[in-house]
Amino acid sequence: MATLTVSRAAFGGFSFENCKRNAVLENDANKVGCSFPAARKTGTTICGVVFKDGVVLGADTRATEGMVVADKNFFVTHTNCAATVVLSSCCGAGTAADTEMTTQLISSNLELHSLSTGRLPRVATANRMLKQMLFRYQGYIGAALVLGGVDCNGPHLYSIYPHGSTDKLPYVTMGSGSLAAMAVFEDRYKPDMEEEEAMQLVRDAIASGIFNDLGSGSNIDLCVITKTKVNYIRPHDEANSKGIRTGDYKYKRGTTGVLMKAVTPLDLELLEESVQTMDTS
Repeated sequence: MATLTVSRAAFGGFSFENCKRNAVLENDANKVGCSFPAARKTGTTICGVVFKDGVVLGADTRATEGMVVADKNFFVTHTNCAATVVLSSCCGAGTAADTEMTTQLISSNLELHSLSTGRLPRVATANRMLKQMLFRYQGYIGAALVLGGVDCNGPHLYSIYPHGSTDKLPYVTMGSGSLAAMAVFEDRYKPDMEEEEAMQLVRDAIASGIFNDLGSGSNIDLCVITKTKVNYIRPHDEANSKGIRTGDYKYKRGTTGVLMKAVTPLDLELLEESVQTMDTS
């Protein structure tokens, strides 16, 4: 039986063909007591670039909890990830607890690997450990990472996604502000840059994410990695500084009238308590 195919010209704009289907599926799921999983909104901007002598990593310092700014000076860049055994560092986007525990675990495993083999592990080894761990959990660990470092083979830069896929590129971005940061890289990146030029490029990329993404903000942290040192600059710049409050929100006494005033005395019994330490000897 032959299959009839009709070629039609592609229409421009958005396609809403599946909206009615999705509404019917959601309605049927609610009838049987099921619900679709909600998408988790996370936000930050992390990026990295390879220059002539090493790697520059950058990140903002805002941590969000839904629509609330939970921390304005959060440690997004994890220098503990294999910093003692191979000059490398991680930036994490996604769930804060997942990124911290993932980098700490891989850092410990790399240290054990170095002690068992008697050699310094390479950046590719850290990349392999991270991708294998994240793939094992099928994306349930919300850790999107940028891994950069310098080993015997030169500078390396990887982007690691929560499902375990990785990319090795001369410049990478991750997080909700990654599109704005990528626009800066694609416009101004060039091979074999000097250290100062690479630092300025990463700084401008993070600033672009801060000003174009509500999940990114506050300060800009940089981590410069060369063959001999790891220089963690915190903070490198304050892209979005707090303005000066011009309005006065204090009101004079008596502005709001008091309708009633009552004082109720409380009859409380004072108890004295003593704390006795337990003998653990």
